[in-house]
Amino acid sequence: MTAFTAACIQMRSGRSVADNIAQAEGLIREAAAKGAHYVQTPEMTNILERTRADLFAKITDEAGDPTLARFRALAQDLGIWLHAGSLAIRLDGEQVANRAFLIAPDGGVRARYDKIHMFDVDLPNGESWRESATYRPGTQSVVADLPWLRMGLAVCYDVRFPAIFRSQARQGAQMLTMPAAFTRQTGQAHWHVLQRSRAIENGAFVVSAAQGGRHEDGRETYGHSLIVGPWGEVLAEADHDEPGIALAEIRPEEAAAARQRIPAIANERDFVLARAEEALP
Repeated sequence: MTAFTAACIQMRSGRSVADNIAQAEGLIREAAAKGAHYVQTPEMTNILERTRADLFAKITDEAGDPTLARFRALAQDLGIWLHAGSLAIRLDGEQVANRAFLIAPDGGVRARYDKIHMFDVDLPNGESWRESATYRPGTQSVVADLPWLRMGLAVCYDVRFPAIFRSQARQGAQMLTMPAAFTRQTGQAHWHVLQRSRAIENGAFVVSAAQGGRHEDGRETYGHSLIVGPWGEVLAEADHDEPGIALAEIRPEEAAAARQRIPAIANERDFVLARAEEALP
């Protein structure tokens, strides 16, 4: 089989880890029943909790995390590749990892990725976010092999840093992933154009499951989980902010064809940045 079906699980995670697991499992099972071979959940699948003390009271280290344990069993039960877009994982030193997991159909963890870029911003509507106050940023970009193609892992705010995805494409990634919990304000302005841009400039599929709606901790996320083709076309979208599923067929040869039509990766050249007065005539 050279093609496969990918599914985005759109969620509205709340403050209860158990409730979030139940919500995710129902949607994952529905996606698998519809033929999905690869299923991706959004950023912070296991919990969305703004208060640091409450977050630490509800999360565990990786070995004890109930969401990861349930997802490993679920991948094995359903015979699918299950990509936990990210989970809040407790680390030593009162820090948290925003960590993605790729789980194989045998239940084994095949890849881990810690979100590199922290969302530290003050938005015009008064929202203020300081992820670096709680989360420890990762330092490694990660690619992993599925049976059909190579994929690159990233999370949410990483989408604004194209160098990550170019490095993954150079290493052969034909599918890029950006599971997210985008704020409504930034999502309305930038979500679609950023996802399509990363697809077009790398000649790659982009699969990005999202959180959506008004959450128990007060935040509001944009939804609109997307699967984008390597020519920049939207193949599937959960065109709302409600929990649900978006599915599309992924044909790896289409990424190769896009890169042949526009060989941007092959045409790249090294350069230096010079001030105008220093540049060659």
